[in-house]
Parts: sequence; structure tokens; C-alpha cells
Amino acid sequence: MRRILWPLLLLAAVTAFVVVAIPTFTIHPFRPQTASAVAWSYALKRAAPLVTAVALAVTLAAAVMLWRGARRWWRRAILVALVATTGLVTWFARQNHFEWMFNPLATVEYVTVPEAGRFLVDAEIVMGVQVNGEAVAYPIRQLAYHHLVNTVVGGTPLVATY
Repeated sequence: MRRILWPLLLLAAVTAFVVVAIPTFTIHPFRPQTASAVAWSYALKRAAPLVTAVALAVTLAAAVMLWRGARRWWRRAILVALVATTGLVTWFARQNHFEWMFNPLATVEYVTVPEAGRFLVDAEIVMGVQVNGEAVAYPIRQLAYHHLVNTVVGGTPLVATY
């Protein structure tokens, strides 16, 4: 039975890690990404909560069954480490780490056109919005990093995204 439980334990722990690691290391700002890699990453991100929960249950059950037979301290340490790591990965699968990387601007500050000349160059590309007579412009350079700006323009709440 032990010959089946150890590989099953390792397979469950590795599967949980891989399902979370691929999207984490694939989707990054300012790095080239292929359409297929992004599609795979989002598919794995959607599947990760269920896959990691099952992997944690399998890991925990296998560790409990192997505990009594693991008489040496280092084997028990491996069991604890695998269960703890799988538990951590299971928690991480339920976090929105993309928001950590692409954090929206919490507070937007506007400046006048002359003040904007201090940090914008002549060739700067901006996205402009006009609502109810109020006009604002968002530098694409900043939107490319933050991706979202939650704001109110002309009395209308809006989200500018790029």
C-alpha cells in the first residue's frame, strides 16, 4: 500500500503546485505573452480552486495513512512539508494574484495641461474621455501598467481600462 501512497502523495502535491504556478509565472506585466499561454493560464486559474482542494484532500489522506509507518523523523518531516505546501498552494489558488501585479490606481489625481508638461513628452499617447463637458486624459504609459483607473468624470463614475 505504501508503494502506491507515496507516489500518489507526490503526484497530488506536484499537481496542485503546477496548476497554480503556471498562471503565476506566465502572466506578468511588460513581458511578451502568447495567446495560447494566456488561454492556458486563465483555464488553469479557473480550475485551480477545485484541483488544489482535491489535491489537498488526497495529500492529507495519504499523509495520515503513511504517518504511522513513517518511523523516521525525516519521513514525517517530508509528510508535514508536503501537506503544508499543498495547503499553502490551495490558499494561494483562491487569491487574485493578478490584481497584485496589475493593481488599479486607488486614487487618481488630475493636473492642469501646463502641469502635465512636466512629466509628459510631446510624443506621449493619451486616452481622452469627455463626459458632460468635463474632459480628462490618461497617459497610456501609466494605463499599460495599472490597466484600470476607477474615477468620476463629469459626475459619471467610470472605469478607464487599457
